[in-house]
Amino acid sequence: VEGGVAADMPTARSLAWRQVYGDPRLQALISLALDQSRDLRTALLNVEAARAERRIARSPLGPSLDVGLSQTRERSPTQGRSDTYSVNLGLTAFELDLFGRLRAESSAAYERYLASETGARAARIALISAVATAYLDERLAAEQLTLTEATLADWRASFDIAQRLKSASQASGLDVAQAEGLVRQAEADREAGRRALAQARNALELVVGGPVPASLPTAISLADQPLPTQLEPGLPADLLVLRPDIAQAEHMLRAAKAYVGAARAAFLPRISLSGAFGGASTDLGALFNPASRAWSFAPQITQPIFRNGQLRGGLALTEARKSIAVAAYERQIQVAFREVADGLAAQATFANQAHVQKGAADAASRRLHLSSLRYRSGLDGRLELLDAQRADYAARQTLLSLRHDQLASMVALYAALGGGLDRPQSREDLR
Repeated sequence: VEGGVAADMPTARSLAWRQVYGDPRLQALISLALDQSRDLRTALLNVEAARAERRIARSPLGPSLDVGLSQTRERSPTQGRSDTYSVNLGLTAFELDLFGRLRAESSAAYERYLASETGARAARIALISAVATAYLDERLAAEQLTLTEATLADWRASFDIAQRLKSASQASGLDVAQAEGLVRQAEADREAGRRALAQARNALELVVGGPVPASLPTAISLADQPLPTQLEPGLPADLLVLRPDIAQAEHMLRAAKAYVGAARAAFLPRISLSGAFGGASTDLGALFNPASRAWSFAPQITQPIFRNGQLRGGLALTEARKSIAVAAYERQIQVAFREVADGLAAQATFANQAHVQKGAADAASRRLHLSSLRYRSGLDGRLELLDAQRADYAARQTLLSLRHDQLASMVALYAALGGGLDRPQSREDLR
């Protein structure tokens, strides 16, 4: 892109997926996938599970209160049978988190929860991209099969003419064999095309999460797809904000660091409080009288001395997991920049390549037209005509494949730049 065109390019952040994928049939398929996908459903359920884990991890930061009511009946030789009633409000082993162990574990659970949320966003982007890619694959297979069937019909007509000319002693057996060879090759290509189309439709149904309804809008051809062919990548640092998978790896790294803090705090003393306030009486009616009140308070300090390497092993494990999380975070950043770089390279070259290939296909079509005229006029032999037919067929197949690859590369670039969410995401949204 030269001049001032680049400044007018839309960015992936500014475009919702419905703006990028303008084909109504593709939009309907993406909506179906977002409703039916098992993978996306699993990601959302993981968010709920992480939210519950976070609540569990936060619970030790506050005291636990229990109410107990009991009755004890006993009999002795001197006093006979007697009943004792008691009721109490108990504080059970509330730990004073002076050294931050519980806070570190709660922080780790919170970061894992945020990682699951950003993971769900990443799964959504991946799902939308997968549907668009599968749809383009299905369109390519369908259009190549249509081209093959049309070409087969033409070559069968040419084969029939060759047979008639031979019967009239105006063509040789070689001409007939050459024409028949093209027909057989096209028939083989047709069977391969049918197989490719069936497999592409199966793949599309898999990623959508169910059968494709017959009531969807009519498909748009690859040549007329309203997918933008240019996207502005923005600043490299924006990628760290726009990609939920990078944010997910960052949250997992923070969680790993928090677990290291909790493992270190496990070496320090633990201070816990237990207590109860209530009443005890042999008379149920006097259970709540002031004279029946009873209380207890039991602070406790526990200092680990010997655990046979358990604490050191736990610290070493969390340190190793933190190192793994660092490597995973760095790897995710490298993958992201690689995907964007590949997408930009494709964006910079596909347009010119498609233009040149369109010219080649037009030239092959003109050559076929002229060869047909010269053959009918007796100026060229059948071999030249057959070669022109093969060249035209191959050029049009290549043009279809190239257009598919160009569109697929834009789908990949849009996803690599963090596109696919309903609205622009800020760093606060991702954390």
